[in-house]
Amino acid sequence: MTAYGSQAMSAPLMRVLMRRPGDSLRNADAGEWHYGPSFDAEKAIRQHREFTGLVEKSGAEILWLEDAGDGLADSMFTHDPSLMTDHGAILLRMGKSLRATEPELHEKAYAAAGIPVLGRIAAPGAVEGGDCVWVDRQTLAVGRGVRTNQAGIDQLAAILKPIGVTVLGYDLPLWQGVEACLHLMSVISPLAEKLALVHAPLMPAALYMMLQERGYTLIHGSDNEFAESNGLSLNVLPTSPGHVIMVDGFPITRQAMEAHGCVVDTFEADALCIACEGGPTCLTRPVLRR
Repeated sequence: MTAYGSQAMSAPLMRVLMRRPGDSLRNADAGEWHYGPSFDAEKAIRQHREFTGLVEKSGAEILWLEDAGDGLADSMFTHDPSLMTDHGAILLRMGKSLRATEPELHEKAYAAAGIPVLGRIAAPGAVEGGDCVWVDRQTLAVGRGVRTNQAGIDQLAAILKPIGVTVLGYDLPLWQGVEACLHLMSVISPLAEKLALVHAPLMPAALYMMLQERGYTLIHGSDNEFAESNGLSLNVLPTSPGHVIMVDGFPITRQAMEAHGCVVDTFEADALCIACEGGPTCLTRPVLRR
């Protein structure tokens, strides 16, 4: 089996990088990390185990990063510090200063797994994985906002151009402010080829129209559930086209996906995802999708 390669958002998930939360989460200062009132470290750890079970049920192989008590509470959100391509990994540079050393964890994991590094983002550039969405194998949409800047987008475009990928940058709204996190993937979750769940009120208009022009069907999630969940109702992980994992408790959004043929698995995540501002997609860095 090919060890790596992913330039798609919903192709079958074969291999994924994850990190078990442990002492770094137990010892986290909720105020410093911008965690919400429902944060409970032990409960979050149990909920992560439930989520892991759903990923394993899909048949995906998990490459584990272990929590050695390094204090990196957010590092369980492995989607952000790196990006995978068919030619190797790109080590990103985090826009959140508390997460600055996380790409080093990914670099070590890739080296151990024999996965090459195609390139890396350097200062003053910043790119987080949550701002990157594969529209198709040759097109990467990138959100420009609090966590990803133009310098980072320019570097990413230069790394990807030789392998035939075009990078398109889109401005994101500030929404709830600098301390909160609105990634591009906060407002769009691809579910299958040319099928995506969206929160249209916060989407870049040019991206919305481009997806329509390319034949995408855009499912509008519940605005009320989006507000109630701080956006986590929209954070949905496809393990294969149309088979997805989402946070429990948002039936209107779930029903909208099911009406378009999706099979939806849910897990309780109030202490993990809602409190810590990261959903099922954020908890995974796809290494191989085929």
